[in-house]
Amino acid sequence: FLYLKKKINMRYLPAPQSRFSLLLLNLEEYFFEQHTAHHIQHKGSQKERRVRGSLKICSKSVIFEPDAISQPIIKIPLRDCIKIGKHGENGTNRHFAKAKSGGISLIFSQVYFIKEHNIVAPYKIERGRMEYVFELDVSGKVEDVVETLLQLHRASCLDKLGDQTAMITAILQSRLARTSFDKNRFQSVSEKLHMECKAEMVTPLVTNPGHVCITDTTLYFQPLNGYPKPVVQITLQDVCRIYKRRHGLMPLGLEVFCTEDDLCSDIYLKFYDPQDRDELYFYIATYLEHHVAERTAESYTLQWQRGHLSNYQYLLHLNNLADRSCNDLSQYPVFPWIISDYCSSELDLSNPGTFRDLGKPVGALNKERLERLLERYQEMPEPKFMYGSHYSSPGYVLFYLVRIAPEYMLCLQNGRFDNADRMFNSIAETWKNCLDGATDFKELIPEFYGDDVSFLVNSLKLDLGKRQGGQMVDDVELPPWARSPEDFLQKSKEALESNYVSKHLHEWIDLVFGYKQKGSEAVGAHNVFHPLTYEGGVDLNSIEDPDQKVAMLTQILEFGQTPKQLFVTPHPQRITENFKSLPQTSCDNISIADSPVSPGEESFEDLTEESKKLAWNNIAKLQLHEQHKLHKEAVTGIAVSCNGSSVFTTSQDNTLKMFSTESKMLQRSISFSDMALSSCLLLPGDATVISSSWDNNVYFYSIAFGRSQGTLMGHDDAVSKICWHDNRLYSASWDSTVKVWSSVPAEMTGTKRHQFDLLAELEHDVSVDTISLNAASTLLVSGTREGKVTIWDLTTATILHQIPCHSGTVCDTAFSPDSRHVLSTGEDSCVNVIDVQTGMLISSMTSDKPQRCFIWDGNTVLSGSQSGELLVWDLLGGKLCERIQGHKGAVTCIWMNEQCSSIITGGEDKKIMFWKLQY
Repeated sequence: FLYLKKKINMRYLPAPQSRFSLLLLNLEEYFFEQHTAHHIQHKGSQKERRVRGSLKICSKSVIFEPDAISQPIIKIPLRDCIKIGKHGENGTNRHFAKAKSGGISLIFSQVYFIKEHNIVAPYKIERGRMEYVFELDVSGKVEDVVETLLQLHRASCLDKLGDQTAMITAILQSRLARTSFDKNRFQSVSEKLHMECKAEMVTPLVTNPGHVCITDTTLYFQPLNGYPKPVVQITLQDVCRIYKRRHGLMPLGLEVFCTEDDLCSDIYLKFYDPQDRDELYFYIATYLEHHVAERTAESYTLQWQRGHLSNYQYLLHLNNLADRSCNDLSQYPVFPWIISDYCSSELDLSNPGTFRDLGKPVGALNKERLERLLERYQEMPEPKFMYGSHYSSPGYVLFYLVRIAPEYMLCLQNGRFDNADRMFNSIAETWKNCLDGATDFKELIPEFYGDDVSFLVNSLKLDLGKRQGGQMVDDVELPPWARSPEDFLQKSKEALESNYVSKHLHEWIDLVFGYKQKGSEAVGAHNVFHPLTYEGGVDLNSIEDPDQKVAMLTQILEFGQTPKQLFVTPHPQRITENFKSLPQTSCDNISIADSPVSPGEESFEDLTEESKKLAWNNIAKLQLHEQHKLHKEAVTGIAVSCNGSSVFTTSQDNTLKMFSTESKMLQRSISFSDMALSSCLLLPGDATVISSSWDNNVYFYSIAFGRSQGTLMGHDDAVSKICWHDNRLYSASWDSTVKVWSSVPAEMTGTKRHQFDLLAELEHDVSVDTISLNAASTLLVSGTREGKVTIWDLTTATILHQIPCHSGTVCDTAFSPDSRHVLSTGEDSCVNVIDVQTGMLISSMTSDKPQRCFIWDGNTVLSGSQSGELLVWDLLGGKLCERIQGHKGAVTCIWMNEQCSSIITGGEDKKIMFWKLQY
């Protein structure tokens, strides 16, 4: 496989000259020990021949690997053994018995011959009563080996599978208890041991028992059998990510990655005790410190939505987070069929008909077949399911990968390949069978969108059988539009990243990882699989019968498993060029293609956008330019005239101040009431300042005339925040409402004072502390004292989404410039991003102190902290980038000019600070 070849074959499997692999064992079988030995053929006759090799003692078989690759590997199942003992016992072969060398005799009824001349092929089987003699180089070990074989033979011959498993497990645990990690394997004598425990290293279809050891610098795994090498080690400094995994439906797995974006890990461990797993996880996570040990699906969603992750990368991350691992074939990463046209000579990615309907599971793509399945579903007793097979299972994964992973297929199918006509022979045939077949609903694997074509080509020249038509199974037949395997993968990748798929991929994510995976939504989407395939579908610990327990686990692992559910609400759509489901009238969103300027020219808007982008890229280089103490209490609001010459501020000291940036002088101080002012804004034309107050009123002040122009007594409690757009005033209050007012022109009222008509009242359950408008003023977001963020459609005065995303008061909220997302900060110190389309919380970061106010461009946030610092956040990277020293006491308000080049902050220290970008 693309991943297995890279990580497992190269990292874990033995050197090329060794033909033995754990894949020669049965599923759930362990390799215990090996001994250098000779296989004595035709013992005592003139044809006697000694074949040197290695004798492997396994929990269900004895395997002999000759040194000469022309000789086949011999595998003798212990259940087929008739007699096991020392050769020469009971007076037979006395001459041999007197020899110093030790011999082991196995009498059996069946033997497998594997990899003769090192050719991977179906196993050859010989049946009938036979005796093989193996002579160990160290004769003193014969008695111990015979005793071990007799013990394992008794386990293999038990009637019940559960009893066999229990006895073999007891033998394994006894061996592990008698051994410990060899401290001589430490890389340095100064290493300090943190913990040691028993575990198994997991690779596809096999697990290898041994000891895990972690020091202050290194993670070690030492296999009990010394295979494939004495110790595997991971330097903690190299670790980028770690994930807890469920293995065999139990919370026992841990996967460690030393790369940021690779899907395949550096080691996958399965523990016997969840506490051991959790302790090791915590230790590594603590060591990582500033690294993000476990990214959330939502944080990747934000990156994907904004185009910083490709569709392919995003699906890899979701698979990873949903417990899909290349080391576990029952949970191998799942990717969707994208293309539905495998007949045309040219692939037209501009035609929607070229693509599969991503809003339906494979089983629902064919209407006639679905009708038959639904009839059966209706008649079925509880628990009902629509599909008798899964979309991903070990058999399906190896169906696609048999040409590069033939030994995995032979391991899974007891030494046989599948019937030639059922093999992966043709892309078009496979797609047709997924559409029409009564039991075939499989999706694809990541390799279909990768760069390695080897899974499509029979480069190993495997004998995979002959089809009914007489042709041998060879390379996979490609569709007419693919000139070569490389061309097929390239066009498949282009299809996955196409505009059509970007617009619809969220529909498939809803089915596989999201809210349509379970429950009534799954039923409505015709997406119901066998209950045992879902996480939590069965509690293995509650099954007391060991036979039933083993059978249940085997059934689940072979049938395949549904990914862990990552999303419980509809997944947001990707932001694409022609995605216009939300209002966009802001000049921020005008693209070059929409601009009336000719192609060779640069518009003013383009230059403004470039300067904004440059400013935000350098926001961490903010430097304090000047500061002035204007108030006697905390500053609560900042407004600036268009030419930047006048700065207006409000404060809890009840005053509105006017400061001249040219003379650096305070020019006016106005008091409207005896209570604190909470915010201020300038009306278009810079003639009037509006201030909101804790005395329930909104005040209008004429700059030109230097006097109050009126009072709006609009609320029954303090007014916390005001916004203005297009002759409309929006006021938030602790009386649990947000009110929308329409300004009545002065000539209609016969007065110069502002008059307002109430247009709408947006009701909340508790006090509203902050509001913000999107660029087009079609949407409003409000934040309440109880931590709820509500997104309102102002055209209908209705709630689009209500999200309880903070555990305390919401400090500030704002839309991104493109209106796709809302950012909110709260007293709980969380910085959250919400998708406007779906209301889904798609990113959450935590700071050491609450962030009281902020500005952002959709990707980067500049926030004012309770600590007085200005913090720079990279939302796409999910990290805090910079801390800039600022106020003494909380930063309470922040203002930025349209060009994003000048910033003013206000604080609890009664000061306003002027900041400039230095780049």
